[in-house]
Order: sequence, then structure tokens, then C-alpha cells
Amino acid sequence: MEIQLIRSKIYTIRDQKVMLDRDLAEMYGVETRRLNEQIKRNIKRFPDDFMFQLKKEEFENLMSQFATSSWGGTRKLPYAFTELGVAMLSSVLNSDIAIEINMGIMRAFVAVRRLLTNPPVERVAELQREFKEFKMYMDEVLTDQNDINEDTRMQLELINQTLAELQVNKQLNDRPYRRIGFHRDE
Repeated sequence: MEIQLIRSKIYTIRDQKVMLDRDLAEMYGVETRRLNEQIKRNIKRFPDDFMFQLKKEEFENLMSQFATSSWGGTRKLPYAFTELGVAMLSSVLNSDIAIEINMGIMRAFVAVRRLLTNPPVERVAELQREFKEFKMYMDEVLTDQNDINEDTRMQLELINQTLAELQVNKQLNDRPYRRIGFHRDE
């Protein structure tokens, strides 16, 4: 199973990284109630630091984080399994699929822990380097745009001078003409 998919199913509840019973059941290919039945048969293997049941407020908060709800009509509050609880599941669910899925889940927990303890500094350094390269490129482009040769400057000055003369001529032409002949004030 893909680690990214598993990592997306790891939530932080009560300041612990946990996975919910419904997500684990889906991964193991069993119904949630069957998973919970196995756990109840082996409840001594799941102390509070391995597994706990969500409180109503915690469950409502978790549901509110999802835009669309696929929880359906959940009658019971879900169980949350810590990394230790997920590891214990492999001994309760004694199948090859369960063992394989458990190894993927353990790798995902380790990846999340590694990510939290060692943020991706290389990625930040890479982004900083790319930003510097981009800035240098933009500086070169702007410098090239500002480096207009002397001939072009002369042509622009002539154009500006001609435009100024045309504007003065237009103002002279727009003056009202004095009518010829006798004028009577109306």
C-alpha cells in the first residue's frame, strides 16, 4: 500500500499520531465491526496508550475537517490506534495481508515521525537557490531593457520633438477665428 495514502489516514488526536478503526479496517479489507470484535476478544493487548475511543467532541471535530462526509450513520464512536496499537493489530489479525499492511503502516508512521523531527531543509535550500537564480535572471532582463543604444535614443527624441510640434500646431489651429466684416452684438 502506498505510504502517501497511509500518511493521509494518520491524524493527530490528543497530541498523538493515530489511525482510526474504520481506516484500518478498510486497509485490511475487513468490516470495521469485525476489526473491533477481534480487538474486544484481545482487549488485554490494547491498553490506553495503544488504543482509545474518541469522545463525541473529538469525533465531531474530526468530521468537521472533511468537506464531504463519508462516515455515514456511525452509531458508535470510533477507536483510535497509536503506533503501538497498530503494531499490536498484526498479532491479532493473523493473516498475510494484515502483516503486509502493517509493515506499510509502520513505515508511514516512521516517515511522519522523521518529517516532524527533521523538516525538509534541503527543499528550503533548493527553493532559496531557485529564487536567487530567478532574481539574477530578472536583473539581466531589466538591464537589457534599460540598455537602449544611442541611435534609438536619438530616434525617440525626434519622435517626442515632432509630437510636441504637432501639439502646438493643433492648439494654434483650434483657436477661434475672428470673423471678417461688421459684427453686431447679439
